[in-house]
Amino acid sequence: MIPSILKLDAGGQPVAWIRWQSAVTLYARERVCWEAGAERFRILGGTCARTGSRSSFEIGSIIAVADRTRKFASGTPLLTNRTLFQRDRNLCLYCGHQFHVSKLTRDHIVPASRGGQSIWENCVTACERCNHRKANRTPEEANMKLLAVPYTPNLAEYLILSNRKILADQMEFLLHFAAKKQRCDGVIKN
Repeated sequence: MIPSILKLDAGGQPVAWIRWQSAVTLYARERVCWEAGAERFRILGGTCARTGSRSSFEIGSIIAVADRTRKFASGTPLLTNRTLFQRDRNLCLYCGHQFHVSKLTRDHIVPASRGGQSIWENCVTACERCNHRKANRTPEEANMKLLAVPYTPNLAEYLILSNRKILADQMEFLLHFAAKKQRCDGVIKN
């Protein structure tokens, strides 16, 4: 089975995951500008009735495409429970314990019933027990501290969160675009 192909814009910015069938179409239409990564896949097509030869395409795991397609026109990745839980590494951001996905819930810091929006900065992963304990209150009102500040992942981080089967060369490429914070001499640097 061929994994998803990482699609980049012509400038090298990550855009989306696409299926190998879409990648073959882009190659056939000569829309692929360049490739990156070490992985390559040979796709075999049908047999020509006239010549008896079989068509084939070789595609890369990372392709740059000359189009203006953007997966997120607003610039904000789609918030789903799956990607939220992955962002928070399946940890309840109130008690700090790691749980199976089936035991996790989405908690709105400012409750939805009080006008809180379903946006990345207002949502965290919570276990069922902590979400029930917090109820219809803010963390301050419930006397429950958040263990981390919720954030909106950039597109590269979102692509990492949204794909379960990322090839090593794709991950290496995406990590160059993911926000990295490192601590040097007590100062956080980007």
